[in-house]
Amino acid sequence: MSYQTEAVSSQPQMTVTSYTVSHWSSDVCDCCDDCGICLCGAFIPCILGCKVAQDNGDSCCLPFLPGAMIALRTSIRDRYRINGSVCDDWVIMTCCPSCGLCQMAREQKARG
Repeated sequence: MSYQTEAVSSQPQMTVTSYTVSHWSSDVCDCCDDCGICLCGAFIPCILGCKVAQDNGDSCCLPFLPGAMIALRTSIRDRYRINGSVCDDWVIMTCCPSCGLCQMAREQKARG
């Protein structure tokens, strides 16, 4: 067994990265805040889903895959550092998918 003969002169440093957590710019039920998005989400949600996916940098085919809208919502939430969880995303996209889709589209429009 050997012993360290030199004294430790510096301790390892830890880097802390801070970021702010924000909230959705509109509530999930605020569909009338943007009538164009609301009408598109109500009558042609497949087109709105494709636009939201493409604006997020994903394939236009993403909305047609099972469970992909939950993943898309989680991705948007992570990108904009919006408070929430995958469970919240699942509940919104399962119980009221059109409202959730419209909320994602409004968020992307608000954030540019």
